[in-house]
Amino acid sequence: MARILVADDELSMREFLKILLEKEGHEVSCAEDGEKAFSLFQSDSFDLLVADIKMPKLDGLELLKKVKDLRPQTTVVMITAYASPEDAITAMKAGAYDYLTKPFKLKEIKSVIRNALSRSVAMVAEEAPPGIFYDLVSHSPKMLKIFNLIKQVGATKTNVLISGESGTGKELVAKAIHKISPRQDKPFVTINCSAIPESIMESELFGHVKGAFTGAITNKKGLFEIAHGGTVFLDEIGDLSPFLQVKLLRVIQEKEFIPIGDTNTVSVDVRIISATNKDLEQEVIQGRFREDLYYRLNVVHIHLPPLRERKEDIPLLAQYFLEKYSRELGKDVRSISAYALDVLMNYSFPGNVRELENIIERSVALENSNIILPESLVLSEHKKENKASKLNSLQLTDKGLDLEKELSELEKDLILQALEKSNGVIKKAAELLNLSFRSLRWKIQKYNLRKYINEAKEP
Repeated sequence: MARILVADDELSMREFLKILLEKEGHEVSCAEDGEKAFSLFQSDSFDLLVADIKMPKLDGLELLKKVKDLRPQTTVVMITAYASPEDAITAMKAGAYDYLTKPFKLKEIKSVIRNALSRSVAMVAEEAPPGIFYDLVSHSPKMLKIFNLIKQVGATKTNVLISGESGTGKELVAKAIHKISPRQDKPFVTINCSAIPESIMESELFGHVKGAFTGAITNKKGLFEIAHGGTVFLDEIGDLSPFLQVKLLRVIQEKEFIPIGDTNTVSVDVRIISATNKDLEQEVIQGRFREDLYYRLNVVHIHLPPLRERKEDIPLLAQYFLEKYSRELGKDVRSISAYALDVLMNYSFPGNVRELENIIERSVALENSNIILPESLVLSEHKKENKASKLNSLQLTDKGLDLEKELSELEKDLILQALEKSNGVIKKAAELLNLSFRSLRWKIQKYNLRKYINEAKEP
């Protein structure tokens, strides 16, 4: 099923195309002139536009140009009762997929629509590699559902609240929503509610006039006024003071505010996307966040899972960041070793995707070969502390324990550490463990650790 917009000033033609296309299984919206069609196009998303050339207020060719300026990837089919080679050439040059002259045969219009929609699907597929949605990278089921939700909410004016731990990509989601919205050509203004001191926050948000307070030597526009027509992204909204929560609520309700020291109101049209790493419902219950503001912000809620809950994305993200920083840093690092990837897969990533990106960037910067090795990875110390605490806390209880299993796990872990320190060379690892070469090789086979051996350096 596709979403199709039909623009034609003839009622009979609109009804004919609507019935025809709905029978084909599509969702169809109609407009009687070019202006209404473009208004619908700005506020909603369509896979295909079918437009008559001769229309009042805004003709089809002007509509085509405006649509292509706003969303170049949109597929457009032009129709007309007045055949003109000049119009056909103009339409095709402006980006129309095809051009039909009324009256057209039923078979002809069906064929053109099917081909146009096939092209539209192909263009969407070519826009980004599999697993990449704007700057978001994932192929986990949880994130793919979020990608679909972003597509749905992007075309609306609805306020969105994004929750999730630090480093999960909340700002990237906000930017993706803005980029597929009708506001994409307007400002996207980020305001970090926890980074700006409360004493100057009101001035930053809403501006001030000259002389409003000591140091106000000129008029200053606030970030809300700068974002007029676009999107305001309020990061860490849970840290906003009660005083400013009241001010923000008024802006949302009245769509206007008064700069500090002024007597005149400023009207603004902004979409608000908020983000938090706090549980705002609990903040409301505890009286730290206004309930009415919470419901104004939380019209659509998107929750981003931590990286430890979508570990299948770690190889994809690691390779994505490796290619990114290899280009940016001018390095020829092409891949991640099996053991290095295994280390990442077994790490909990308290800093989420942002931490993984930092780890890969540092590894690319320090790596002297064309492959990332385990020794290039710098992980949080808490991982080592957790291993040590587990070993120290290992005690025999009344229930007993599986000694063979515990000793095997400890032995395997120490062998892995030795292989890491020796860059996968068995001889050096055996020396570190005070074992014979043959004994260590047998243990490597026992624990299925051959992928961590650097066979190029073995005799």
